[in-house]
Amino acid sequence: MTSTAQPTPFRSPVQFLAFGFGSGLSPKAPGTVGTLAAVPLYWLLSQLSLGYYSLAILITCAVGIWICGEASRQLGVHDHGGIVWDEFAGFFVTMWALPNSWPWILAGFVAFRVFDIAKPWPIGPLDKKVHGGLGIMIDDVVAGIMACACLHLALWLL
Repeated sequence: MTSTAQPTPFRSPVQFLAFGFGSGLSPKAPGTVGTLAAVPLYWLLSQLSLGYYSLAILITCAVGIWICGEASRQLGVHDHGGIVWDEFAGFFVTMWALPNSWPWILAGFVAFRVFDIAKPWPIGPLDKKVHGGLGIMIDDVVAGIMACACLHLALWLL
């Protein structure tokens, strides 16, 4: 499907969220820039108890399915490169129950980006076969789960 509309994140609340408060408008590496934009929000959310942080992740993911799907519909293109709400969700998943310190945040950022870009199994097939808002979100959530598991293994080994 080709794009029929230009992104309007500063006029559309849905696109504002989908484009990560404008971070997805980066002409280079919008996913990486979107993940970077998620770091301050992660830091705020990390002040919550683990239960409330987990609830925030669930809400971010559930609402993200609708936000990403609706932004895609408005733009007339599936998974526009500037839609980075999924990166926010994936990074929040990556950082679940990890220490809130800059070395771990940096490790989480790198691990998530590696999994999101490389798309090893099952991320790649999910990215290709699942459509709509769920399709936009699922590969990043699974990349976040895999990155989180690797970081928890590292934490356990240290």
